[in-house]
Amino acid sequence: MKRLLALTLAVMLILSLAACGGAASSAAPASAAPVASTPAPAESTPAPESTAPTAEAPVRVAALEGAYGAELWNEVGAAFTAATGIEVEVTIDKNIEDVIRPGINAGDFPDVVHLATGREAGMTETFIKDMGLEPLDDVLGLTIPGESTTVQDKILPGFLDSNLTMPYSDGATYLLPMFYTNAGLFYNAGLFAEKDWEVPMTWPEMWALAETASADGISLFCYPTPGYYDSLMFSLLNVVGGPEYFQSAMRYEESAWSGETADKLYAIIGELSANTERTVPANGNDENYLKNQQLILDNAALFMPNGDWVVGEMADAPRAEGFEWGFTAVPALEEGGDRYAVTWMEQCWMPAGATNKEAGKQFMAFLYSDEAAAIFGSHNAVQPVQAAIDALSDERKPFYDIYSEGAKPALGGWAATTPIEGLTTYDVWFQPINSLVSGDKTMDDYKADILAASVRLNEALL
Repeated sequence: MKRLLALTLAVMLILSLAACGGAASSAAPASAAPVASTPAPAESTPAPESTAPTAEAPVRVAALEGAYGAELWNEVGAAFTAATGIEVEVTIDKNIEDVIRPGINAGDFPDVVHLATGREAGMTETFIKDMGLEPLDDVLGLTIPGESTTVQDKILPGFLDSNLTMPYSDGATYLLPMFYTNAGLFYNAGLFAEKDWEVPMTWPEMWALAETASADGISLFCYPTPGYYDSLMFSLLNVVGGPEYFQSAMRYEESAWSGETADKLYAIIGELSANTERTVPANGNDENYLKNQQLILDNAALFMPNGDWVVGEMADAPRAEGFEWGFTAVPALEEGGDRYAVTWMEQCWMPAGATNKEAGKQFMAFLYSDEAAAIFGSHNAVQPVQAAIDALSDERKPFYDIYSEGAKPALGGWAATTPIEGLTTYDVWFQPINSLVSGDKTMDDYKADILAASVRLNEALL
């Protein structure tokens, strides 16, 4: 049809020019530039006796504009086009779910989506629950465009072995690990050096430091938004009960959210809430979260759960004299106990309803190339490939050395369930943290809501 239309238009143009006695030249029609990662191909006028070949459909990518900004996706798209000749159209937004939802509801799916689990909107979880993801095991076997290595051989060990990439019990990969960071507690190392304070290795030491800091008018704790509590809570679950307990909690087993071990978790959350800077709940949202992060730079609070993207995100923010980023794991219950830090991972996936799957999977494979890693790294985004680790600055390498300093990794997330209308893990486990800090919700009510939700979610496990 496209060739027929092109031929028809060419014939009409020839007849039109002939009727006018011939024209020396004609201007190309103006068109609005698409939101794309690469410039539109240069226009050319085919000879009248031939028709232009039908171009391969572009790969349509929908990406979250997170702390790393938007330009990295445009640059990677351009690099992919240069390597393969396949065009890329990128839609980027801080609320990408709102942008692509109308099209998805109408059956118009992007080919590739960069959107992690754990978002308030829960779009990725909805696709998981609805079995709406394309299997990606064939992507793992693809040779990366421009290289001789397969995707699976390029990804660092351990990043394909959790429910963050294999949400079902079928052993298949449906989400690819994208950017990652070792999420822990960030603090001002310069302040600790100035005050001659030791970074707490246990929670009793943390509570003692809270009293010392309070005498100087400094709160112990803050968080950007309640959603950032996920990395803290996942580490805490490992701290209070170990990896097996953590996995049972991720499967919503009632025994994991009640009883003696769970009470240790709730006690820490309650004490942290009491020692959180009081302005945090008012700013604990997507519009004002930077104000909460600023508390660390202003020495108004000591510790904040976050990922290493915060360094770039706050690069131009004012800060106290002598400020220096510090990073530590979540403390142990007691001396000799295990400390944990979550390896926090964003994901990339393909809707089962995507129409340009072959080219889309080539694009996904290219995301693990050394060239793509260099582009992402220039925007402070680190992928689970060795090239990305080697390129880290001296300022950021300590964030990735924490496991060599005695901390243990916590990797995994919520198990997939069938959809339950009006029930999300964010609304039950994390959003209420604001209310716990403000005093609008009691710990007993918080526990009761978690227990009720865990029963329903466990029954809905896929």
